[in-house]
Amino acid sequence: ASGREVHLADLPPELGNETSRTLLDSNTTDWREHLQKWACNELAMGKDKILEQATPSFERVMIEAALQHTQGGKREAAELLGWGRNTLTRKMKELGM
Repeated sequence: ASGREVHLADLPPELGNETSRTLLDSNTTDWREHLQKWACNELAMGKDKILEQATPSFERVMIEAALQHTQGGKREAAELLGWGRNTLTRKMKELGM
């Protein structure tokens, strides 16, 4: 977290809300399980190059989340994603965003 933000993960365990932590952990597992099921289904149907299909969707979701978090601030969103602003702009153009 930045110097201005405190996230649940930044708190010591004794201050954290265990229900929130459990929900966060289960949500993290859920998306991975859903992704794995999708991949297995695609492969079972004989499809290939599934990473080429999944990557743009994944990147779009990550970009949208970062932009929402920064209230549209591209420079800060790019930093949160581990990219430079030019990379974010290029990715957005490639994805038609």
